[in-house]
Amino acid sequence: MHHIKSALIIGVSILFITACSKDDDVSIKPQSNSINKILPLGASRVEGARPEYESYRYELWKDLTENNWAFDFIGTQSDNASYASFANENFDIDHEGRGGWTSGQILDGLNSWLSETGSPDIVLLSSPGGNDALEGLPYEDAVENINSIIDVLQADNPNVTIIIEQMAPGRTDVMTSELSSYFSQMQQEVLNIATNQSTSTSQVIAVDMFTGFNDSMLADDVHYNESGAEFIATRYYNELENILVE
Repeated sequence: MHHIKSALIIGVSILFITACSKDDDVSIKPQSNSINKILPLGASRVEGARPEYESYRYELWKDLTENNWAFDFIGTQSDNASYASFANENFDIDHEGRGGWTSGQILDGLNSWLSETGSPDIVLLSSPGGNDALEGLPYEDAVENINSIIDVLQADNPNVTIIIEQMAPGRTDVMTSELSSYFSQMQQEVLNIATNQSTSTSQVIAVDMFTGFNDSMLADDVHYNESGAEFIATRYYNELENILVE
């Protein structure tokens, strides 16, 4: 086929995290007219902080570009790190990742961001509740916030497709029994969320990011190195190739 062209442990000092997004005053970007508008949504695993650690976005962008998909990453944030061009194209730097932000903060900001970007066709919801876990915030609140984030996205675009991660763990030495339990519980809860929040026009798809993920894929306590970014990007791409419009 031819295609046409995201306080529980004080010792974890970088809450999904360190590179806190800067909401500096910048010009509002024009809204995209592309097919397959993709919103990478989340915290620092979306944002990245080269050269300290990687976002999955660059590797996913290369996968999509290499396979000749038409698409556009959207978001109010821009990645100002240095990336090599690929296939004679420059990396699409738009995203909606904010380092250190909890599910509640993302929910609070989402309507405003969507009003700027316009409606995405596809949302990549990264590590839901990860920073809530690291800050020791109530699990039940995170679940409620995640469901509400999906409600907002579906109200904005009743046809949106949402890929939600069963999130990858942090490094073994920081995954206390409490943190491991939280991650495991949320990984299973995401399956329930995907089932319960899917509608006749809006798929919510859970993607397993934890099976096979290991410490060699981390640059620090919780952030991806290049190998980790490639692992996550591949899992996203395997879902996206069945969703993207030609």
